[in-house]
Amino acid sequence: MTTNHRIALIPGDGIGTEVLPPAQQVLDVVGRRHGFSLSYTSYDWSCERYLREGAMMPADGIDQLRDKDAILLGAVGYPGVPDHVSLWGLLIPIRRGFRQYVNLRPIRVFEGIDSPVRGARPGEVDVVVVRENTEGEYSEVGGRLHRGFPEEIAVQEAMFTRAGVSRVLDYAFTLASQRGGRLTSATKSNGIVHTMPFWDQLVTERAASFPEVAWDQEHIDALAAKFVLEPARFDVVVASNLFGDILSDLAAAVAGSIGIAPAANLNPERDFPSMFEPVHGSAPDIAGKGIANPLGAIWSAAMMLDHLGHPDAARDITDAIASVLAKTDVRTRDLGGTATTAEFTDRLIELL
Repeated sequence: MTTNHRIALIPGDGIGTEVLPPAQQVLDVVGRRHGFSLSYTSYDWSCERYLREGAMMPADGIDQLRDKDAILLGAVGYPGVPDHVSLWGLLIPIRRGFRQYVNLRPIRVFEGIDSPVRGARPGEVDVVVVRENTEGEYSEVGGRLHRGFPEEIAVQEAMFTRAGVSRVLDYAFTLASQRGGRLTSATKSNGIVHTMPFWDQLVTERAASFPEVAWDQEHIDALAAKFVLEPARFDVVVASNLFGDILSDLAAAVAGSIGIAPAANLNPERDFPSMFEPVHGSAPDIAGKGIANPLGAIWSAAMMLDHLGHPDAARDITDAIASVLAKTDVRTRDLGGTATTAEFTDRLIELL
């Protein structure tokens, strides 16, 4: 009997609407090969909807997604709608409503892509950033007072809970034990006097349950420098919400282009659907030109298949990504080529 997975598609804004169709094409190809199918429900939740109706998604949006097996998202954000409105109106409610507390961002330097960093060589840089995804610095606690007056004040509180930090650390240590056996924790406990020493304490506590994993910690400023100077040194990096967000974008740039970087917002217990998305954003400057790099969305789709229990199909996709970069000169503009989104997708599917 063929397994069917119910997938929610949220194309969103800008190039998000251009990179999801290639991801669907690739998913359908590997689905036929591996004996499963995917049925898609598309949602027009976007900044355009916000401008039209005053909300990024309807009030019952979370409930509409609840029965899906996974969510594949394109990109969110567009000029005319403040970024905090688009983010807090769609992505963050989904991440928190479905307890997607792990944000997983793998980064590789592929053969055929020249990294802007001299020491980042193909086959040597293979890092996964595990970012805490539902609390930390991106809390809702705070506010603004005396708006418009000289004494105006803005307060933003970082919220770290023992349960929230411990569960993401357990995920990261488990992942490290399955990979190279090395974990680095991002901290800033020399300057942030309460939350970061608490984070460090919990890292030490949880590490005791994973004696097979060698671990260390780095202050975030030094770690950012070492991501550039010694990128091959790292295997699994675990970080708070803000630090993980910044580090993973930096690492994607080290890999050659943020256009190839994927991300997974995971509910590891699978009580709720997880969400998969490219890191690149909506890129309004190139939207509508047909030149967006679809690799971030395609790799995100591969991560989705792995999460849904199809690791071989996921590996077929990542092998095809590696092949199109190593064996052909077909490149989108962000990678120094001239291929359109469609041309690049067609070549990848040929190799697939």
